[in-house]
Amino acid sequence: MAHDSTRAIYTAAGANLAIAVAKFVGAFFTGSSAMLAEGVHSMVDTTNQILLLVGMKRAQRPADAKHPFGYGREIYFYAFIVALFIFLGGGAFAVYEGIHKLHYPEPVSDAHLFGHVIPGLWINVGILGFAVLAEGTSCAVALRSFWAEKGSRPPITAIRRSKDPALFTVLIEDVAALMGLVVALAGVILGHVLDRPDLDGWSSIAIGAILIGMAAFLMIETHGLLIGEAADPDLVAAIREVVRTEPGVHHVNAVLTQHMGPSDILVNISLDMDDTLSAGAIEAMVGRLEGKLKARSPDVTRVFIEVQARAIAAAAAYSGAGA
Repeated sequence: MAHDSTRAIYTAAGANLAIAVAKFVGAFFTGSSAMLAEGVHSMVDTTNQILLLVGMKRAQRPADAKHPFGYGREIYFYAFIVALFIFLGGGAFAVYEGIHKLHYPEPVSDAHLFGHVIPGLWINVGILGFAVLAEGTSCAVALRSFWAEKGSRPPITAIRRSKDPALFTVLIEDVAALMGLVVALAGVILGHVLDRPDLDGWSSIAIGAILIGMAAFLMIETHGLLIGEAADPDLVAAIREVVRTEPGVHHVNAVLTQHMGPSDILVNISLDMDDTLSAGAIEAMVGRLEGKLKARSPDVTRVFIEVQARAIAAAAAYSGAGA
């Protein structure tokens, strides 16, 4: 899914950059706090998409002596930094700006362009309308890519199980951006209709709360990936089934997996084998199993098989659990 992730990121980056410029222009002419908060949000999102692209590029570096399992987890680190940027650069700033506007509420200013007076309300509504269209296009691309990956799982379950943070980060960013735009529109329009300039500040605070909530969710998800998550349970079950069909295998003691990257799974298997098998037979079996597992899932890149008596393996597992 790397190609789909990259396409979604490029689309989101282009849309957010155009939106950020439009929002900053609107904030400059009208003095809208919500518009300024939205402009900063879009600029942070653009920076985040660049960071994700950098992380994906660095994650593709080949393994070396210092990092024998490669650099696949680089994308997880950069995804965590993105979540942190959203929290500080987007959410915290929006809340601060909203609180400031509550203390010093001012009505939205009109703009003087080419000898004409353009109502600030229509400037903000026009820019936010353009932002909704651009953000909606970006969200559709990210949603299409995500839908192709999630299969029959519910969206939240798919996000929790996904090992590609680039894809679900862009999707969540776009959804949060659309929610923020709706809040900004409501604040701008209601503030004008009700003659309540403080509503502009409240909408900015609400935008900040949305971003902080989204950032917290992304931090939790990327933190798990960063420290190491097992492969999908369905794949682990399939590995067990493949191993059990191999002649000479008395018992599958353990199947340990870990994602070293979105498409890079390390598999470690402990087996209780028939004691009468020769070293050559076991060696041939290991080769067959490795081929079968990699054929079963292209994401399986490394397979380590340990031959161990069932009782010893159980004792070791018990000792590790009690430590």
